[in-house]
Amino acid sequence: MCIFSLFLAGLSQASEHTERSYESHAKAQAFIDKMVAEHGADRAELVALFTGAQYKQSIIDAMNRPAEKVKLWKDYRKIFITEKRIRQGLQFWREQRGWLEKMQADYGVPIEYVVAIIGVETFYGRVTGNYRVIDALSTLAFDYPARSSFFTKELEHFLLLTKEQKLDPAKLKGSYAGAMGYGQFMPSSYRAYAVDYNSDGVADIWGDPADAIGSVANYFIRHGWLSGEEVVVRARITADYSSEAINKLVKPALSLQQLAEQGFTPVPEMSLDVKAIPLRLQGQAGVEFWLGLQNFYTITRYNHSFRYAMAVNQLAEQIAEGMRKGG
Repeated sequence: MCIFSLFLAGLSQASEHTERSYESHAKAQAFIDKMVAEHGADRAELVALFTGAQYKQSIIDAMNRPAEKVKLWKDYRKIFITEKRIRQGLQFWREQRGWLEKMQADYGVPIEYVVAIIGVETFYGRVTGNYRVIDALSTLAFDYPARSSFFTKELEHFLLLTKEQKLDPAKLKGSYAGAMGYGQFMPSSYRAYAVDYNSDGVADIWGDPADAIGSVANYFIRHGWLSGEEVVVRARITADYSSEAINKLVKPALSLQQLAEQGFTPVPEMSLDVKAIPLRLQGQAGVEFWLGLQNFYTITRYNHSFRYAMAVNQLAEQIAEGMRKGG
């Protein structure tokens, strides 16, 4: 075969792999059987849905290179701590002041942290994702073995959610991972934590900022947010500090007393009973050491990355400072 023919064949195979539907995919067929047997789903509707669902290679590519894992903190920070994101965070705060103040009173979560989550996730509702959720979740459930089990469950929750809320599963859009709305909730989180905060009869995190605000706060509280407590503090280290527990995203279990014995002490004075996670980040000016407290860990339940949690924290601080200065 000539080089040009090989090239065309390669393009044809790539196109077929990239654009194929899930009409006859074995895993999709097994999933349909499960939905019919366990939830009484309409088989014909599901067959039609998965006939239209498309494999997306770009989703697999994105899953294999998330910024949370491949970028150093100094580079990751630049994505989210920007003048534009801070300025639009102040605008979102002003526009939604009533709901945000109600949320803070109801849940005890500081306004700036809910604003920062929505700012990091979707630029305050401006960038909620261009992938059809059915394509994203089908691709990851059926053609991403590393996390197939997780995304198959999310696909199940997605179809149950659309049934409950009378939504068309073929039309809803979200991120490459299937996250949705202002706060980028996965379907299981939507079903578990989304709230109808304005009492209009539906928990709508796609188009209703009030519901999105209440839902993010509810997610925080349900994952252990401690009202009135710090999130993360600077740490001093000794020359012989232990690196064993550094950057481990586990629930804080070591007290400041125990961490001091391993070479970490908080810069501000704090109770020695407080528990924390030691962090080491590569900042713009060099290595930084921090102690992540329970509220820091709560933020990582939203996205399992200490860089993500630090970005949310620092964006929240910048937005709060802007409001104090008359924003």
